[in-house]
Amino acid sequence: MKLKKTWQEKLKDHKDLPKIIKIEGKLRKKWGTGTCVIPAPSEVDQIMKKVPKGKLITINEIRSILAKKHSASICCPITTGIFAWISANASYEKLLEGKKKLTPYWRTLKTKGEINLKYPGAPEEIIKLLESEGHKIIKRKNKYFVQEYDKNLVKV
Repeated sequence: MKLKKTWQEKLKDHKDLPKIIKIEGKLRKKWGTGTCVIPAPSEVDQIMKKVPKGKLITINEIRSILAKKHSASICCPITTGIFAWISANASYEKLLEGKKKLTPYWRTLKTKGEINLKYPGAPEEIIKLLESEGHKIIKRKNKYFVQEYDKNLVKV
């Protein structure tokens, strides 16, 4: 029986990434022309780790940083989101193991300052962590947002 990989193993599994692809076919309508970087999971994690206490970053900003790093037109939104989710779960897994050095995934938001409800501990634990760092959280319908998140965005 094959054992399931841990989140930490998934984070380290780069396969053949990063990879630059030419934007073609159906993707051209959505993304335009040029190139797209598919980042390695650890690249996303490294950026998330750099966000200091009290500061925030969005997935779109992570994508911009990675596109610039690889001289690509864009960074893949799908894989970047998946790798941020893997990073969050790997960090939570470390927490459950009693480790102290964690990726502060709660500081990585979706667009418009929205808390990612797919991250571990969402929304309750994430709200507590963000509030402990001085952020105010607003609930709109079934979503949670960091008020004035844009004033606390990190310059990476």
